Amino acid sequence: MTMDDTIDDIAAWDAVLRRDRGFDGRFVTGVLTTGIYCRPSCAARHPARGNVRFFADGAAARAAGLRACKRCLPDDVARDEVAVLSAIKAIQASEEPLALAALAAECGYSPAHFQRVFTRHTGLSPAAYARALREERAREALSREPRVVDAIYEAGFSAPSRFYGSMKGRIGMDPSVWKNKGAGVDIHWTQSPTSLGLLLVAWTDRGVCRLSFNEWPEALAARFPAATLHKADTDAATILAGVIAEVEAPATGAAIPLDVRGTAFQEAVWKALSEIPAGETRSYAQIAASIGKPKAVRAVGSACGANPVAVLIPCHRALRTDGTLGGYAYGLEIKTELLKRESD
Repeated sequence: MTMDDTIDDIAAWDAVLRRDRGFDGRFVTGVLTTGIYCRPSCAARHPARGNVRFFADGAAARAAGLRACKRCLPDDVARDEVAVLSAIKAIQASEEPLALAALAAECGYSPAHFQRVFTRHTGLSPAAYARALREERAREALSREPRVVDAIYEAGFSAPSRFYGSMKGRIGMDPSVWKNKGAGVDIHWTQSPTSLGLLLVAWTDRGVCRLSFNEWPEALAARFPAATLHKADTDAATILAGVIAEVEAPATGAAIPLDVRGTAFQEAVWKALSEIPAGETRSYAQIAASIGKPKAVRAVGSACGANPVAVLIPCHRALRTDGTLGGYAYGLEIKTELLKRESD
């Protein structure tokens, strides 16, 4: 069998049963009784497992005497990937935002279809990808440029006003404060016992920036060395009530504002985690595929480990491909209990 070594038959069949678009392009499904091959996400009725053989790509399937499905057009996956890579290069090279219509025309697609293709491959729309790229460049520039204004222009923004407008609510702190490692930011914190252990909650005026189990204030100070930390008093009641409710019943999906920041990749992973319905799980491989980075399985695990707000960004819903729990910053006992509470 000519098959991608990173996917075994069991994982491939599971992807077919889920019609998982994240696996399109990683293999094709050959149906021996009909003589066709399909994408894993093909909407056609599932064949019997005994009639299926998996191939690395369309060429391998055609060599075995099969023809492409006219419904899901599996050979278009390669064309889509080339188009997306071409668009990414254009976005990276451009100093100004590129119109969706121009990107689509360059690749020979309609704007609406190209938007869907690009989002399926990267997890972001072309516009959102361009914003994330500029934000990533801004973070890097702010860490090395002596003046904020120089970093703004280096990141590709045509004016400071455009930078501030784009980054509002993303970095969380003003650019000069970010540059100085959070100096001048007030972070309030408190601790509270829960059924899962001692909970530490920290927040700025924009939202919760840290939620952890059995962590002490000294660790919080090490995480935010330039911020001013305040032990909260009665003002913490409202925030604590919502956070504790989410810990005790994680399936409620409470709307709690967050003030977190990470790389563009980390934020894409955190967004994917937040979109997993309560009571369900996804493998690291599935998450990687959903954000358009199917080979970045280990990086997804690292992004889960870097999650600054346990439960509120539900990294406990991420499992290994074989269905085992994998790791968890606060211990597998807590991860197991969170999943149990969501499934009850």
